[in-house]
Formats: sequence, structure tokens, C-alpha cells
Amino acid sequence: MSVDVSELVRLRSRHPEAIAEAAARRTRRPLLNDTGRLMIVAADHPARGALGAGGRSLAMANRADLLGRLCLALSRPGVDGVLATADILDDLLLLGALDGKVVMGSMNRGGLQGARFELDDRFTGHRPEDIERLGFDAGKLLLRVDYDDPGSLTTLESTARAVDAMAARRLPVFVEPFISRRDASGRLRNDLSAEAVTRSIAIASGLGGSSAYTWLKVPVTDNPDDMAEVMATSTLPAVLLGGEVGGSAEEQAGAYEKWRGALQLPTVCGLVVGRSLLYPADGDVAAAVDTAVGLL
Repeated sequence: MSVDVSELVRLRSRHPEAIAEAAARRTRRPLLNDTGRLMIVAADHPARGALGAGGRSLAMANRADLLGRLCLALSRPGVDGVLATADILDDLLLLGALDGKVVMGSMNRGGLQGARFELDDRFTGHRPEDIERLGFDAGKLLLRVDYDDPGSLTTLESTARAVDAMAARRLPVFVEPFISRRDASGRLRNDLSAEAVTRSIAIASGLGGSSAYTWLKVPVTDNPDDMAEVMATSTLPAVLLGGEVGGSAEEQAGAYEKWRGALQLPTVCGLVVGRSLLYPADGDVAAAVDTAVGLL
């Protein structure tokens, strides 16, 4: 769809209350529908300075283009909702694209991509009270743990308190855990070995005073055949994250196959995928989204 940026700017500048009004009248739905499966499109990358997709370093920098892709994805059958930061969700509210959809607020975006403080992933996005006030349906947080970085303990504690605050409001929170480390050049890398993903799941599952409202958002391991044993680490419901997919059609097809196998596991309830569906190799957003929905 075509996005009228001028109209969005007019509303934001002349009637900022329109966002809260749109949130108040938004038609809500349960987190899970009758199938018990969940298909969420993710678009919280820009707030962490991660704008690249499909080999283009600034692919997500054009907001009108991103919003058009999101609206198209949300219109496809089987797409349950969206994960994003406040700026994007506010635009989608004004565009009327969130009625009957699951809306997930992204909570910690302070660990900017490539920054020396990337692991100091402070909660700079939605707070639990914001998610509750706006009538959104869930929150999501990123938990990267580096055993060589003492600051990871601060992130762990902040995450635990966020889990507590969401549970107190009976709001689901999706925790995305990784064991991370810096390579020789200083770039932060997530370890997707079976052992590392297993440890990250065990750590994330035990955070907070209650796990009643905690979900996991997990990657597929380097060897997809390891996923059955890895996912046996916890009984928490989980969704698969898309991760970074290369710009070729072959790499995109390979990602679909990885997701297909892991989706058969008993704790895996769906997908939360962003750039690989919004910026597919062939440019066909609808086809990419439909293929992913078909895996469910």
C-alpha cells in the first residue's frame, strides 16, 4: 500500500492524541487463535541502528517504504501481528493496520549495533506500563550474555525485573536469549551452537519470580538437527526468530527449511520473522510471507 507521509506528519504535529485514540479503539484478539500457532512480523531493528537487509546496509532506512511493506505483510492471511518499537507501532495505529492483530512492544533497544556498549542493552523502548496503557498484547526483550563481560549481569537483572513487571500485569513477554562474544575484530557474535543455545534457554527460563507469562524467542541452531535436544531444555512456549538471511533465493529457501523442521517440535508455537520476509531476495513480500505462513 502507499503510505501518505504528509498525513502522518500532519496528525503527529497537529493532533498527537490521535495515537492514543487509535490505540483505545483498536479491536483486540487473543494472543493465540484456534490453531495455537503464531505468525508475527518483526520490525524493531531500526531502533538499534540495524538498518541492513538483503545485502543493503540502509534497506530499512526509508520509513514510508518499511510501513508499506509492513501493511502488506499484515494484510496477508495467517499473519497474526507485529513486533516493533513505539515509533513504528504509532504509525501503524494511525494507518489503521493493527485492528484484530497481536501487537508486541519492543522493550530494550539500548544495545546499538556495532557500539562498544552493545551488550549494555538497556530498556529504552516500551515499558510494561506502556504496553498495558496502550492495550498492546505482549512485550519482547533481547537478552545477550557474554561470559567475559561483567555488564551482562546488569542486563540479566534488568531482564528479570521486566519479566516480573509483565507477569504482574498478566502480559506475555517474549525473551530472546543468546550467548554472545566478541570476535578478534571486536564485533559481537551470537553463538548458535547447540550447547550455547541450550545454555541461553536455561538461563532465560529461570529469570524473574514467575515464568507463567514468559515465552522464548529462539534461533535455529547452526545444525538444525540439534533443535529437538536443544528445545527439550524448557517447557516454556517458544517461537522461532528469523535471524539474518542472506540476499540470495537459495539462502532464503534454506531458512524456510530450517524453520519447517523446528516448527514440528512440541514447545515451538510459531515464527517471529522480520527482514527476511519484508525484504526478500526477489522483492515479493506477499509471496515470502505466504510461504512462511504455510510452514505453520
